[in-house]
Amino acid sequence: QVQLVESGGGLVQAGGSLRLSCAASGSIFSINSMGWYRQAPGKQRELVAEIVSGGSTNYADSVKGRFTISRDNAKNTVYLQMNSLKPEDTAVYYCQAIIVQRVTSNRYWGQGTQVTVSS
Repeated sequence: QVQLVESGGGLVQAGGSLRLSCAASGSIFSINSMGWYRQAPGKQRELVAEIVSGGSTNYADSVKGRFTISRDNAKNTVYLQMNSLKPEDTAVYYCQAIIVQRVTSNRYWGQGTQVTVSS
């Protein structure tokens, strides 16, 4: 089994910063990619940022230049540094990882962490 444990959410004023962390543990052979998704009330879950094993990154247009994703492979941990936060960034943020276990790879999700940006 694999667990993804997120931390770092909270309430911040517009223009402020937060840093999210997500640590993967359990039966892990390797991790192909890790990323962050978010879901606002009444909206579909959307990709925020992802980073693959080689270090390449991908960002939603709405967060480019403000958010930075990084990864510590030794700790199986992914981070999301969020700067210049806007009220429209308010959502539950979910960590996601594609994890290789022996001969198969599976997608895992964290439990979600609330980010609220006040105007």
